[in-house]
Amino acid sequence: MTMNMTRRTALASLGAALAAPAFVRRANAAEVTLKLHCMLPAPAPMNSVFFAQWISDIETASEGGIKIDLYPSMQLGGKPPQLADQVRQGICDITWTLPVYTPDRFPVAETLALPYMVTNAEKTSVVMHKLMDEFGQDEYRGTKTLAFHTHDGGKIHTREGLIQTADDLKGLKLRAPNQATGKMLENMGAETVFFPVTDMVVGLSNGVIDGCCLPYEVVPAFKLQELTKYTSAPAPAGRGLYANTFSLLMNERAYEGMPDDLRKVIDDHSGIGLSERIGKQFDAFEAKGKEVVVNNGNTIGEIAAEEIESWRELAAPVHDEWVQKLNDRGLDGAAILARANELLDAGQAS
Repeated sequence: MTMNMTRRTALASLGAALAAPAFVRRANAAEVTLKLHCMLPAPAPMNSVFFAQWISDIETASEGGIKIDLYPSMQLGGKPPQLADQVRQGICDITWTLPVYTPDRFPVAETLALPYMVTNAEKTSVVMHKLMDEFGQDEYRGTKTLAFHTHDGGKIHTREGLIQTADDLKGLKLRAPNQATGKMLENMGAETVFFPVTDMVVGLSNGVIDGCCLPYEVVPAFKLQELTKYTSAPAPAGRGLYANTFSLLMNERAYEGMPDDLRKVIDDHSGIGLSERIGKQFDAFEAKGKEVVVNNGNTIGEIAAEEIESWRELAAPVHDEWVQKLNDRGLDGAAILARANELLDAGQAS
């Protein structure tokens, strides 16, 4: 009797092992390990909250078949403007990058970084994804595009004094968030410089700049609430001052080289749904960032809606110039800008 039970137990164990070879293989070692390269420090919400959860979701859905290693703070080398090339070249497998860091190179992706092309992050991220699907299919050749998104409308953070009118900007040295917004600020008398957000602390600490344009969400990661004491934000309900755009990209060869079932996991965790999810997450990051600024005792002021409307008039030439840039690239600039505005207005009304 003991011998029969031992034989049955052994056969049952062998059958179980043969029935689930894939699970055992994936549980012991990932079939695919991907390197995700990010410019922001590890504590930044994009890393500690969003990427941490997204990576976990993919690893769980793939039963351990996909492992993603996150490299924050440019740990794989290079500078933030090089990230799009790094993922195309295979230096990393996935990256998150800003088109505005390489001005005019990805013009459709950069379009929503024009002044006054943002409502909130969630709705504007969906708009960006739709715009890229319709007009920007050729911009990221050599990569698998995973998502597109924006942050919430940016604010003006200064070391001394609130900004409430265009006159308050005259003579101020500001870090502009991108080329187009910088031109609008220059039209109002500001002196602008542009460098990646990772260089912000040095610029404010050594007096190279008097302030910067940023959303609240990025403030805590660099402790900018300690370097600026005043924040000026447009009156709510209208469009924001500006938003930068972001692209989440994967190396095309890395994606194509994966087994079909693992490619499906990536597909299921990318696309317009992911763009919307990131945008929603950035709206939550924005609220948390504002809390940090308020709790630090900084002064927050509102720029009146009438004042913002007059600023929008100063942005009109910037939009016209952008249409011409798109035309020069063989695109229909007027159609792209009109479609972006149509989608933004529809999202604002929804």
